[in-house]
Amino acid sequence: MLEILKQENNLELSQLIESEIVEISSKLDELDLDTLLNGPYDELDAIMEIHAGAGGTEACDWANMLLRMYTRFCEKKGFKYEIVDKQILDEAGFKSATVLIKGEYAYGKLKSEKGVHRLIRISPFDSNSRRHTSFASVDIEPIFDNKDIDIQIKDSDIRVDIYRSSGNGGQGVNTTDSAVRITHLATGIVVTCQNERSQIQNRETALNVLKSKLYKLELEKREQELKGIQGELSDINFGSQIRTYTMHPYSLVKDHRTNVENTNVTKVLDGDIDLFIDAYLKKR
Repeated sequence: MLEILKQENNLELSQLIESEIVEISSKLDELDLDTLLNGPYDELDAIMEIHAGAGGTEACDWANMLLRMYTRFCEKKGFKYEIVDKQILDEAGFKSATVLIKGEYAYGKLKSEKGVHRLIRISPFDSNSRRHTSFASVDIEPIFDNKDIDIQIKDSDIRVDIYRSSGNGGQGVNTTDSAVRITHLATGIVVTCQNERSQIQNRETALNVLKSKLYKLELEKREQELKGIQGELSDINFGSQIRTYTMHPYSLVKDHRTNVENTNVTKVLDGDIDLFIDAYLKKR
């Protein structure tokens, strides 16, 4: 077609070529990203945990905004997600939430989100309309295939507590004690699940999450010897944010690891985070 254009000026053909270039370029970008998702666990499903930082209602609302951002991202990518635990507050938002995310390369595409996220905005909870800074941390880890998990959990290794599920009221509150909290005695790891209707289902889900956490713990012990080669296990602490979302006095989302920026905060909070994910994978 390019050879034909050299012979004659054909506007329709020129527009066709331009549209095909855009389509091919988009496909090449996707293939380029796929080559970067070559980590040992990138293709696995993921467990995401979101925790509100200090700051009361403001921070809890920010955690809720992040949860919405990631669920919107999952919907756009065709990932299935399930909120298995959510510590809801009466005012707004939540203190912590655990989400199971299932889809091709779910962990590989979301591992970039691990760290502290900072929000700067005019607080809707401040009667004086002052600017507030809020923090929330995101942790992401792979859900290991059952065939790869060789961890035996005996009844004597854990303590199981049963309690009534919490919710937003009405039908959202269970009338039976079906929520499950499992504490692994040796490590102190605590896993809760209250999403399923039955105690048995909640227990099974919580045990699967606990197995993945114990497996990850074993991997971390082995990787301590290789620490320094690739610093994946850096501590998460407030003040060392990976990304800042500024809504006032200007609009900007900036990733401090890659320096990638997007001035459309609303679009980012609607789940459009591919720009930041791609830049992170390419830098790594």
